[in-house]
Amino acid sequence: MIKKVELDFHGRPLSIEVGKVAKQADGAALVRYGETVVLVTAVAAKELKTDTDFFPLTVDYQEKTFAAGKIPGGFFKREGRPSEKEILTCRLIDRSIRPLFSEGLRCETQVIATVLSADRENDPDVVAMLGASVALHVSDIPFNGPLAGVRIGRIDGRWVVNPTQSQLLESDMDIFLSGSRDAIVMVEGGARMVPEDEILEALFTGHEAIQPLLQIQEEIRREIGKPKRQVPLAELDEAIVRQVEQLALSKLQQAIEIPEKLERYKQIGEIKGEVVAKMLAEFPQKEKDIKGAFDELKRNCFRGLIIQRERRIDGRGLKDIRPITCEVEILPRTHGSALFTRGETQALVVTTLGTASDEQKIDALIGEHYKKFMLHYNFPPFSVGEVKFLRGPSRREIGHGNLAERALLPVLPPEESFPYTVRIVSEVLESNGSTSMATVCGGSLSLMDAGVPVSAPVAGIAMGLIKEGEHVRVLSDILGDEDHLGDMDFKVAGTPNGVTSLQMDIKISGVNRDIMRQALYQAREGRLHILGIMTETMGSHRASVSGHAPRITTLKVRPDKIREIIGPGGKVIRGIIEATGVKMDVEDDGTVTIASSDEAASRKAIEMVQKIAAEAEIGKIYKGTVRKIVDFGAFVEIFPGTDGLVHISQLSPERVRRVSDVLKEGDEVMVKVLEIDRQGKIRLSRKEALQETGNGPSGAGSDDSSRT
Repeated sequence: MIKKVELDFHGRPLSIEVGKVAKQADGAALVRYGETVVLVTAVAAKELKTDTDFFPLTVDYQEKTFAAGKIPGGFFKREGRPSEKEILTCRLIDRSIRPLFSEGLRCETQVIATVLSADRENDPDVVAMLGASVALHVSDIPFNGPLAGVRIGRIDGRWVVNPTQSQLLESDMDIFLSGSRDAIVMVEGGARMVPEDEILEALFTGHEAIQPLLQIQEEIRREIGKPKRQVPLAELDEAIVRQVEQLALSKLQQAIEIPEKLERYKQIGEIKGEVVAKMLAEFPQKEKDIKGAFDELKRNCFRGLIIQRERRIDGRGLKDIRPITCEVEILPRTHGSALFTRGETQALVVTTLGTASDEQKIDALIGEHYKKFMLHYNFPPFSVGEVKFLRGPSRREIGHGNLAERALLPVLPPEESFPYTVRIVSEVLESNGSTSMATVCGGSLSLMDAGVPVSAPVAGIAMGLIKEGEHVRVLSDILGDEDHLGDMDFKVAGTPNGVTSLQMDIKISGVNRDIMRQALYQAREGRLHILGIMTETMGSHRASVSGHAPRITTLKVRPDKIREIIGPGGKVIRGIIEATGVKMDVEDDGTVTIASSDEAASRKAIEMVQKIAAEAEIGKIYKGTVRKIVDFGAFVEIFPGTDGLVHISQLSPERVRRVSDVLKEGDEVMVKVLEIDRQGKIRLSRKEALQETGNGPSGAGSDDSSRT
């Protein structure tokens, strides 16, 4: 059975079609918004994975270049590894749908979103999110949906739902959120230092906007939805649960309050090993159940400590921030560096300044564009005391790097006043929660250490949540265990004036407005505390960029001079670079940038460019070279590629019978510009130059000495 619904959604046609394509998948939806079309499928294996204690979900989002009428580059001419945009969209969908699957589901499940058409205005990620929910909701996979996602922008104080790519350029915020009927499930976005109240308003404007999409999905399911599979609930043996509690509770309550992470893990591991060893004699073949009962007891102890005693496993109160230390100028040869330590989380963050040639070229469906600011986050295994092969960046590393990049972008200076390409690299050296926010803090300090004139320092903090019935506890600056065993991970970064970036993931069905407000304002308190400590280390950016960084000089020349600076086949610009060792970039609008850490080399290159691009001024005297002798005068080059005519009557105060009596080709002479006509032809006078400089008549081949 085919079902198609159509509606107008915030100024553009939206359609959802189910049952027409990909019918062998458990669920499939073809969603169109404007002229952007995405196919999303959902399939779950029929057999359960009994050997695993987690839900094996995979989400893939892929952009086909044919969707934008393009052929892939490269030798193979086909799509290759996922782009950063594709990975980030995978994460958006995964983080939204994961909390809504039935508890105990243990079958391999895969959601694939494929972009089939892209109109370059409506971002496919919003369409893919809706399609994922529809495909899961109509399938037999136990999914407690529906949900939907929207992007919220604000232009001139007016909320815009699903702004187009061109509208986002004018918006002071870009927030993507997904939600169910009653609550927000996931948030990802950035803003230009927007206050918390306005962020909150944006979130719930978005939540209200998705309600029609949820209603449509319910209608589709009622008509063509499949009956949901029954998920067997894995119930623990009560006898095992009671005995684990008797053997482990008192020891576990003491071990869980050990402040040091590795020592705590060691003690808990030893207690677990003792309990399993003792109980296997009485309950053979039940090792998995014994471990499961122990893990559940640990979770209850952890959560009970916070709910009942409002105390955390490291002894802090709910709002307390871990001890913080900051250092800058850690590395001698880098352009900017900082070491940020918060408790057992530590990040070494380094800033490198480059030129326009270092920009990253992005070949996306919406078209080619360039990035002048990049932040890369690395999470090596030693940071958590583990041994793993080093591979390329994981989805998590790309996601955390994007979050930190978005947090720092609003405070960077405009390109016109700071023409550098900026790259930040964060190396996580220790991890016990909130490494992405440590990256934000360290990144802000390293930018200032590099002399980047940021408009304000930026700090970030991760908030947590423990919710048991009516009891709600919001935690500031969460540990890794508080993230793992808690109900929410809500990261907020910003300046003293407002929020620049935020990200929220939850493990419960959603969070309401009151919890969100409390988390945002508690995050602000923590952020201001952290900014105060950072300011003690470095209150402002350095007065100039690092001595190891290239000095960039920007020149403006007439656009028609660009071809002369480049020269035939790039001969002239290559000659300047070879002669001076600088980096040079030339734009079509006449902008020339020269970069070098050697000041003398920069000056030499600037002089060479200025000489090429110089324009003659009427009444000014120049030193030129005779290029050609003719019967009626001589052509003198006053700049490379620019010459003028000295008429025979203007060669000398005395009468000249033959030009060759006074000049020969190759002579250097002083000449004055008399006139520049409409065609740009220049009339010169050697006679007036000699008179004004006080030199008498010069013979052929003489060296005219004068001022310039």
